[in-house]
Amino acid sequence: MAVDLEAQLLEILACPCEQHGALKPGRGDDPRADYLTCTSCGRAFPVRDGIPVLLLEEAVGGPAPDAAGEG
Repeated sequence: MAVDLEAQLLEILACPCEQHGALKPGRGDDPRADYLTCTSCGRAFPVRDGIPVLLLEEAVGGPAPDAAGEG
């Protein structure tokens, strides 16, 4: 199933990390996955029941914690 969010919502959503960028539907390896992927850091955030979960703890992929200064 692919993420089906309104274009206006995608325009205002952004990754919560310091290097935040716009979010695009899907993941790099699966464009139909229920995720939103940051165009800047590469983190992918799950979309559950149509609701994006924009928590860094829930994200997959992206930079290593040491490289991002988060850990």
